[in-house]
Amino acid sequence: MKKHYTVAVVTFCLFLISILQAGAQGYKTHFVVARDGSGDYTTIQAAVDAAKAFPDEAVTINIKKGTYNEKVIVGAWNTHLSLIGESKDSTIITYGDYFSKINRGPNSTFLTATLTVQANDFTAKNLTIINSAGPVGQALAISVTGTRCYFDNCGFIGNQDTVYTAGEGAYQYFKNCYIEGTVDFIFGEATAAFEGCTLKEKSNGYFTAASTPQNRPYGYVFINCNLTAAPNVTKASLGRPWRAFAKVVYINCKLPGIISPEGWTKWAGGDKPTAYYAEYNSTGEGANPAKRAAWSKQLTAKEAKAYTLKNIFSGAKDWAAIQ
Repeated sequence: MKKHYTVAVVTFCLFLISILQAGAQGYKTHFVVARDGSGDYTTIQAAVDAAKAFPDEAVTINIKKGTYNEKVIVGAWNTHLSLIGESKDSTIITYGDYFSKINRGPNSTFLTATLTVQANDFTAKNLTIINSAGPVGQALAISVTGTRCYFDNCGFIGNQDTVYTAGEGAYQYFKNCYIEGTVDFIFGEATAAFEGCTLKEKSNGYFTAASTPQNRPYGYVFINCNLTAAPNVTKASLGRPWRAFAKVVYINCKLPGIISPEGWTKWAGGDKPTAYYAEYNSTGEGANPAKRAAWSKQLTAKEAKAYTLKNIFSGAKDWAAIQ
């Protein structure tokens, strides 16, 4: 009898502990989104809206295969949130806003994004974000203003201004991603590394338009990336400076033959001598160090060694994505 009593007490105590733990947490940390109704929600935004603000434990939203026609906003309060798709090729978020459709003045560009990420410590994997507006002017696939945001095996498809890496002082990391666009299709002021990514230019345009703040040691760094172009493209630039202190560096990247011999472009209106544009060990038909713009730089092996994730993201302490 005493033995049974002891077992009952222990069982009851464990039950109380589980209730207290659940009460302390008080929120779900995992959601499933499915178009067919087999998950918790049928839209991604509904799942994001259901996630706890500023959670102590990370929240994961698994998204089943399908095309989700919606505009998604991950608010600044949705920290430590992950959107995990089933497949980059078949888990798709798409919308079609563009500058003149928004029509809210000169800053309408920044309201066009299919996916807006304002939160810190955000992760996205195995999905594709599309702005379906077509070649109609500025139309973002994604706008990221949060810091320590990580994108792995994701696709970003648009035309002008596909990927906006925003947030002064923000750190963002794109790994094994596919990005396509036309004019300035990767742009903004964040410190961002692109590792093992494929970039596709769809018109005679510019791969990047960085606006790195003056006091930042790194801007955009492309590591082991493959730059490609559509058949109709005849000439393209590695980048032009959106702001005076833009920083863009390509390390061990393969460049297509459509890259202009000078490699880089000055912004309309004159020189930008304070911009920092550099390459190291570029390969492919577009690699042409001897004819690059005089105001650009070819890094030495010693200089190139400084471009590690640890150094690039030195201000993002203990960020799991770069460990």
